[in-house]
This record gives sequence, C-alpha cells and structure tokens, in this order.
Amino acid sequence: MKINFKNKITLLFLIANSILAFAQKKEENIGTEVVNVVKPYTPTISDAFKVQETPVLDDKGNAKKETIKYTIFSFPVASTFTPSKGKAEGVEKEKQAHLFKNYATFGGGNYGIVNAELFVNQDLNATDYVGGMLRHLSSQGSIKGVELDNKFYDTSIDLTYGTHQRDLSWNIDLGYQNQIYNWYGLPTGFASGLAPNDRANLINGINPQQSYNTIYLGGKLEFTDNILKETSLKFNHFSDAFGSSENRFYAKPTFEFAVNDKAIKTNVIVDYLGGSFKRDYWTANEIKYGHTNFGIVPSFVMNQDDWTVHIGAGLFYSLDTQNSNNKFYIYPQINASYKVVGDLMIFYAGAEGNLEQNTYSDFVNENHFLSPTLNIAPTDKQYDIFAGLKGKLTNNVSYNIHASYINERNKALFKSNDYTEISSNQNYAFGNSMQVVYDDMKTVSFYGELKADFSKNVTFGINGTFSSYTNKNQAEPWNLPSIKLNSTLDFNITKKWYAGVDVFYVGDRKDQKINEGIIYIVAPTYVPVTLNGYFDANAHIGFKYSDRLTAFLRLNNITNQAYEKWLNYPVQGFQVVLGANYKFDF
Repeated sequence: MKINFKNKITLLFLIANSILAFAQKKEENIGTEVVNVVKPYTPTISDAFKVQETPVLDDKGNAKKETIKYTIFSFPVASTFTPSKGKAEGVEKEKQAHLFKNYATFGGGNYGIVNAELFVNQDLNATDYVGGMLRHLSSQGSIKGVELDNKFYDTSIDLTYGTHQRDLSWNIDLGYQNQIYNWYGLPTGFASGLAPNDRANLINGINPQQSYNTIYLGGKLEFTDNILKETSLKFNHFSDAFGSSENRFYAKPTFEFAVNDKAIKTNVIVDYLGGSFKRDYWTANEIKYGHTNFGIVPSFVMNQDDWTVHIGAGLFYSLDTQNSNNKFYIYPQINASYKVVGDLMIFYAGAEGNLEQNTYSDFVNENHFLSPTLNIAPTDKQYDIFAGLKGKLTNNVSYNIHASYINERNKALFKSNDYTEISSNQNYAFGNSMQVVYDDMKTVSFYGELKADFSKNVTFGINGTFSSYTNKNQAEPWNLPSIKLNSTLDFNITKKWYAGVDVFYVGDRKDQKINEGIIYIVAPTYVPVTLNGYFDANAHIGFKYSDRLTAFLRLNNITNQAYEKWLNYPVQGFQVVLGANYKFDF
C-alpha cells in the first residue's frame, strides 16, 4: 500500500496529539525517600599554569620573508571636470584721506602772542614745482618784574623752485628772516646805590632793542647715474642793527665710485666764513674774523653676517684768514652695529670727530641775547667715542641707550658779560647781554630713550641725558646743564578730537657776571651763580571740524613758573593760544 506525502503528515499529527494526551495526567503523590551521603564534598584548587614573562618563540617553522617591490603603472586619464572660478570676498575699503598741498594757520593769545603760518606748493607741469612758506611769531612781552622792554618779533619767508627728472633733480631756495629781540635781563639789584630819580633816568635811557636780518640763497642737485651723486650749495648773509656783518658760503659735493667691488662714498667740503663787528665790548676796536675749512671725508660699508661697519676718516685743513693760523686735522669716522637678537637688540659703537664751523648766525639762533662783540672761532671736536644698545622690548615699544665720551678743543660756551652802571655805555653793556668764551672740555654723558605706540591712537615717549663736564681753563661749564629730561604723550580721543602733553626738565646751570664799576678795598672772591633747574609743562587739544578745518588750543608753561633760561632772563608765565588751521588746494 502506498502512503502519499499528505497522508504521512496527517499520521504524524495524530501520534503527537496522543502523546500529549497521556502527558496531561492528573498529579499523583510520589511519596518520600531518604538519601544517605557516604562522603562529604571537599573542593580543591588545581595548580594554575603560569605564563612565562619572556615567552620563547619557536620560529623553526617560520619561513623567511620575501622582499616585495611595488611599482606604479600610471597612464593619463582624460577628465572633463572644470573647477568653478573663485570669487574674492568683498572688503569695504576705508576712504583715503585727501592730502592737501597747502595750509594756513593763525593763532593768538595772552601776552599779545601772534602765531601765523602760510605754506603753498604748486606743480607747474609734470616735472617742475614752486613753493613758499611764510612764518610769523611775536609777543608784546609784559613779563612780570622786568623793567626793560621785552617784546619780540620773528618773521621769515622762504621760496623754492625745483624740478624732478629721470636722471637729474634740482632745486633752488631763496629766503629772508627778520628777528627783533630786547636785552631785558638787567642784573639783580641793578643801580640800587643810585637815588630813585637817577636810577629811573638811567634805566629809561637804555634802548635794549636788537634786530637781526638774514638773507640766504641755496640749492641742491641730485644725479641718478653719475659718480657725482649730489651737491649742496648755500650762501648766507647775516647782519644786525649795530653794524655787524657775516657772510658764509658752504658747498658739499658727494661722490661715489667702486673699488674692488666696494662702493666708496666721498664727501668734499668747502666752508668759508668771514665777518666783522664794529667794536669789541669795552673799546671801539673793530673785530674781524675769517675761517675757511677744506675737508674730504671718504668712507665705505662692510657687511658680514649680522655685522654692519662703516669705516671712514675726515681730513680737514683750516685757514684763519685774519691771524694766519692754519691747521691740519684728522678725524675718525667709524661706527659699527651688530644684531644681537635680530631687531630686538642691536649693539652699536663708534668713534667720530669733526671740525665744526661756529658762526654768529648759529649762536644767535641758540641765544638771542648776545652782545655784538663776539670772538668767532671753529671747534675742534677731536673724537666722540660712543656705545649703546637699541631695539624693541615688544612690537610696540622701542628703546635706545648709549654712553659717550667727547673730547673737544675750543668748545663754545655762553657766559654773561661783566658790566658797569655808566650811562654812556652801549645799550647791551649794563649786564644785560652775554658773550661767547672757549675752553678745552671733556664730556661724559649717558642717554636713554623709550618710545611706545600703545595703539594707533596713543603714542608715548621719554628720554633723558645725564652729563659730566671737565674744564681746562674756565671755572665752570657755563650754562650747560647736567640733567635734561623730556616726555611727550599724544592721543586721539575720538575721530574728531585729539590732544597731547609735553613736559621737560632742565637741571642746574652755572653763570657769572661782575659789576666792574665797584671799587673794592680788598679784592672779593667771585662765586659763580647757580641757576635753578626748571620744569615746564605744555599741552594742546584740537578739534577736526572737517578735512580742511581744524581748531586748536595750546597751553604753555602751565605751572606758571617765571624760571630763568639764562641768568636774569625770566620767561613768560602761563600762556594760552587759540587758533585754527585750514588746508586747501588751488
């Protein structure tokens, strides 16, 4: 009999149901049974297999590794990928301020102060230009406690014409300056022994005014491809109201040529000076002076790693045209620098000297109260040996410190003139003027400077010089301070407002003037007078109304100290100057 697959499944299903039916019998009681334990169970720990700290490798069956070399088979694949063009992100540019070529400034304040400037500059064509500058500074004086007139005027005009070409640039300058000052520094207790009326008549009879006039003509030439690199020329005529006259002609061509791949730079100097004073201080004898200096100063530069060395020498021959006292001088012109730590610390040192031409014009620009009775002679600056460090403490803070030792022969010093109280004296011979004396001096000085740009809106600077002098003939280093300090702070308050402060300190100086009209039974011992050091503070604030117009306020001598820059010459007190500056183009 055949059983098909369907019947097989049905039979298996019936058998399974029968088994389940028997398994579901009703529970029955299976009773209890006692189990006796013949031996108790006592577990033990088998010895563990310890792994060696240094396993032994059985590499007998390891086969030697074969060296496999890889090569790359490259072939070009055509690509249809085209990158999209990049587009720069747009940046909003700050509008560049317009630079005006011309400006005018005017200000006025107490003490009758007037300060004015006018500068104009105009391009005539693509290469030529013309320019001019007019300056005026004056005050009506009124210094407290001063008995003589103390006003002053200083007016100048400068004109220039020049051209810039491919191979040549040159300019010619013409100028005139007029200065009016007064010898108002009478000695303390002047004419105190006279009767009040006699003293008043003596003082009223003094006309302390002095006038200086300067006319100059000069020019400069610069060449691009030429052995003669540049040439400076200047003629200067200086005179005063007492018949003094001085002429100076200065020429300085500069040559540059190569020797053994070294560029040799050579300055040639011709410096002529001639002048006269109508009389000396005590007598009517005329004073004449004249000095012509010829110099040649060759130099070259050596660079090695972080070293830069300038090596040169100055050769001068001086002609004294009035005294036939001619001399030859040789001066060192050497300085070197070494980058110790890049731009953070640079060491520099050197030895330099020069023959310095002293002039009546230069002396007056430094001291307006000189008598027109001077002895004019050059200074032999034999050497200035110096060494220092400069660099940066941070990206915004720079420093410079150095020490120097200077040896000078015939150094010029300002000293007060001795005097008498005779009414027939010259107007500058009442102890109210100064002279120039010369001495051989050695100077040791230390200089330090710190500059900081805290931000684009705040800048700060401070510097100081400490000096010690040794004289050969004079009793003191007349009117030379041992300490000079200066500090500045400038900052922008807003885009419209700005301000700044400038303070300085000058230490004690020594001077001396003697009343020669007093007859002593026993000759007195004259002691130099000490001029106290002085502190001065100045400030300014400005408002930029527009790109063209700016208003300003200047405050000078804020501490209102009537200090003496020169003996018996007190300065003006607290000064206020209000003004404006206007920029423009033609």
